[in-house]
Amino acid sequence: MIRYDLKCADGHKFDSWFQSASAYDKLAAAGMVSCAICGSAKVEKALMAPRVTTSDKAAKTPAPTEPVPEKADLRTPQDPAQEALAAMRKHVEDNATYVGKDFTTEARAQHDGDAPARAIYGEAKLEDAKKLIEDGVPVAPLPFLPARKTN
Repeated sequence: MIRYDLKCADGHKFDSWFQSASAYDKLAAAGMVSCAICGSAKVEKALMAPRVTTSDKAAKTPAPTEPVPEKADLRTPQDPAQEALAAMRKHVEDNATYVGKDFTTEARAQHDGDAPARAIYGEAKLEDAKKLIEDGVPVAPLPFLPARKTN
């Protein structure tokens, strides 16, 4: 496995793991590597310094790390994309009902008029979600897990 620092044409920086250097080249050539922030397929490797040791002594010396702020809070958004995602999550949780694994049944019942219309979110298997879309039921994936499913 190899990790590359990547950047898109819009200047967003992110990283990703690949099976090998040739696997990255093959995926990038096929347009299958996209920006984690904006989705752009114009992605290239960013300048990075690989971690290389030249002797046993160097291998025993730990690499310097960036200092972590004393009160680092992993729940606090660190950039605009994380802030937008947190705002979306709050909006969904405040304005919709979590129906869990009953999402497919509930969404279909609302679409067919068998249940009152209301904003819902939950979980569905990929094939069930595709079937809903094929049947004209308006659904969309959310870019986060329900709070009940996170640590």
